[in-house]
Amino acid sequence: MHPTIDIQQPQPYDIVGQTILVAGSAGAFEGTLSVYVTEGHDEFRTHVQVGSMGIRQFQGQVTVPDETAFTLPRLYLTLADDTGNEDGPSVTIPVLYGPLILPGYRGWQPYTVQSGDTLTRIARMMYGHEDYGPIFAANQDILASPDLIKVGQVLRIPRDDI
Repeated sequence: MHPTIDIQQPQPYDIVGQTILVAGSAGAFEGTLSVYVTEGHDEFRTHVQVGSMGIRQFQGQVTVPDETAFTLPRLYLTLADDTGNEDGPSVTIPVLYGPLILPGYRGWQPYTVQSGDTLTRIARMMYGHEDYGPIFAANQDILASPDLIKVGQVLRIPRDDI
């Protein structure tokens, strides 16, 4: 039976910044997991350490290099136990890259949709203009169309001023 990898942070479709915090549990060869981050056009690789002496938890951070030429805001984060075996287990999750959603991205805040709201109205209220693109991009996992928001839905509002 192959050891498994469980990514607990980030979760699928979390919005991440240039520094991505990763955590979870895994059994890894020599205590190392390879980390691959790609958006389909560019990729970078690094690694994180897994605890030793039976401790299978890991946590670390991966910093997206400035020279990475990502052009799409949806990234794929893969953790793999391939340091001793190229056929080792791996897990891939999609994450959203905040710096490509909103220039100067520093975090996000939740907003609960109210009666009469539109993405344009929310953008005007949050940003002072009608460009709802960052809000739609940050919520692409729950919004099929910018015209289909529902009262009570909690949206992530990307911010550059947090």
